[in-house]
Amino acid sequence: MNIQLNGIPHELDAAMPVSDLLACIGFAGKPVVVELDGLPVFPRDYPDAWVGDGARVEIVTLAAGG
Repeated sequence: MNIQLNGIPHELDAAMPVSDLLACIGFAGKPVVVELDGLPVFPRDYPDAWVGDGARVEIVTLAAGG
C-alpha cells in the first residue's frame, strides 16, 4: 500500500490509524501537527483516523526555542 508522506512516496504493509503511523516513523508521543488528505487531525482523533492506500499525510514537528 502506498501513501504520500510529506510529499514523498512511502510504502506501508497495511492500513493503520495515524497513531500507529506516528509510532512506525518514530514520532509517537512527540508534539506534531498532522494533516490527512488535506484535513487537520487532532491528537485525540489519531487512533480513529485511518491512513489508507493513496492517502496524503503531512506531519510537521513542533519545536520550542527562544
